Amino acid sequence: SNSNPGPMSPATTRRRRKIACLDMNMVDSASSSKQICTFDASDFALPTGEWPYSKADLNRVDNSDDGFFYDAPRFVTHIDEGAIQRLTAFYKEELTAAVMQKKANKNGDETTSLDVLDLCSSWISHFPTDDSIPFGRVVGVGMNEEELAENKQLTEYHAQDLNKNPQMARFKDNSFDVVCNVVSVDYLTSPLEVFQEMHRILRPGGLALISFSNRCFPTKAIAMWLQADDIGRLTIVGSYFHYSAEWSSIEALTTKESIQTPKRPSVQEIMANPSAAFAWASTAAAVQKSNSGDPMFIVKGTK
Repeated sequence: SNSNPGPMSPATTRRRRKIACLDMNMVDSASSSKQICTFDASDFALPTGEWPYSKADLNRVDNSDDGFFYDAPRFVTHIDEGAIQRLTAFYKEELTAAVMQKKANKNGDETTSLDVLDLCSSWISHFPTDDSIPFGRVVGVGMNEEELAENKQLTEYHAQDLNKNPQMARFKDNSFDVVCNVVSVDYLTSPLEVFQEMHRILRPGGLALISFSNRCFPTKAIAMWLQADDIGRLTIVGSYFHYSAEWSSIEALTTKESIQTPKRPSVQEIMANPSAAFAWASTAAAVQKSNSGDPMFIVKGTK
């Protein structure tokens, strides 16, 4: 189908209400992430196997060859340090759980390792570096070979433009435990094919972790991404999972923790303790700085 279920369609409205009304306090505060919602088939306008998005939805301001745009290496990070730290903590938690599950499936085999594919990879993958995760094969697929060559966490890499060729035939079916994509899903012009390939190459029970923030190269991001807010972007990625294949679960998460500004001391309290005003101002400024950092959202699909 080429008819795009617009923002006022019943399914989209249900998804937005489902996300917006979630009680965030119900989530375990000890976790590195907070669940926003889960998606199921009833949240979407069409069944799996259909495709609601048009060429206009996936159009970009700059449709020139992406090879030119990414030709020069960029050894920079595209999210702030706080977001990177939270993403790494999230990876550590998710990958540790994946290792434990894999060991359980292998009756406690201590040689268990994780095979990971980092899509749209670059010179850094944000995985834990403390040897807490027994990595096996760690493969990067990205646009710039110089950037990929600098990524010390990869055991192998391949330069490939997924917008030109979304097929990943070099990888066998059921060959990875985890597929990651960091702040790049908004640039995919063939997301259906990419998500179908992710499902194909993941092992049963494998994880696809698609993370994004609120930054992008606007000339290269697809049109419907630029027109959407955070809730809309979560539903876009959730819909990519839903329409691409039968995933056992689809979950939206955030790693951004909002800290509450402390209550301002009263005039009486300040008179009794003049340093209280300075302490409050310093703390409030620190809280504001923390809360103004880059948000980090993840949509997690389990095969």
